[in-house]
Amino acid sequence: MFDNLASLFIIAALGVIFQLKRPGNINPSTARHVINTSVIKFFLPALCFKAISAATINKNTLLLPLSAIITIFLSLLISFIIYAVIEKLIILNKKEKGVLILAASFGNITFLGLLFLTNLYGQNTAEYVLLYDLLAATPLIWLVGTAIASYYGSGQKLSLKKNFKTILELPPVWALFAGFAVNFAGVRFPSFLMKTLDLMSMPIIPLMMFSIGLTITAPKLKYITVALPAAAIKLCLAPMLAFGIALLLGIDGLILKSTVIEAAMPTMILTLVISSQYELDLSLNAFVILFTTILSFITLPLTAWLIRGY
Repeated sequence: MFDNLASLFIIAALGVIFQLKRPGNINPSTARHVINTSVIKFFLPALCFKAISAATINKNTLLLPLSAIITIFLSLLISFIIYAVIEKLIILNKKEKGVLILAASFGNITFLGLLFLTNLYGQNTAEYVLLYDLLAATPLIWLVGTAIASYYGSGQKLSLKKNFKTILELPPVWALFAGFAVNFAGVRFPSFLMKTLDLMSMPIIPLMMFSIGLTITAPKLKYITVALPAAAIKLCLAPMLAFGIALLLGIDGLILKSTVIEAAMPTMILTLVISSQYELDLSLNAFVILFTTILSFITLPLTAWLIRGY
């Protein structure tokens, strides 16, 4: 596990080097846009279709997104309350507060979660990652997360119709639905096609970690202070909430473990896109992603150890 996480940080460090050196005189923001677009529109849909089309769908797998939705809403509520108190003690502007609330509530479900879960529990857990992300976290970040970002950021008028359209235009969502259709129809594809999907899935994690490196800047001392509560909510409190919610819903076994581990993931990379769109503090956002990911070296293995008996 340490080797896997260390590899991710090395790739992110290469992104930082690229940002500083600018090989080929390529603008880091341009490189980041190309990488993110390629992953969302081409590589991630391949993984979604491959994993869901071959998944075993039952009551527990359908309860998993419900557990995720409840966990995210509770995390949002708690972070609202905590940062309402903190802003009275520390000078915290609205654009920083918006970033921290999002960072405390939305996790890096697919990109880091996929690597961690599949290494910990096996390749069949990929379907749980995608169900958690595409049926819970991603819709909520575009519907609820953007509302929060709009309020604390640019203040531009929020269009739910536009955000629903954004969700429906996401290729991974259509790949997920197509995977369900193929799964329920019992269709099996030729091995060469499945191999193609396997190969397309492989670049996702390194590309996204490199993209994080392209956003990292020197942190301000204040960032560490204000990021600590968000990190505590995201890495420690959220998995405890997820564990209790999963038990109440009757989820057990590997799906319960997957739900808790996914809730314990560090801050979602997609929050950078939301922050950029609604003019929140991008530098703070990049720092919180890095900060929570570093802390997850400790918290993720600890969380996995604590739930090992379930």
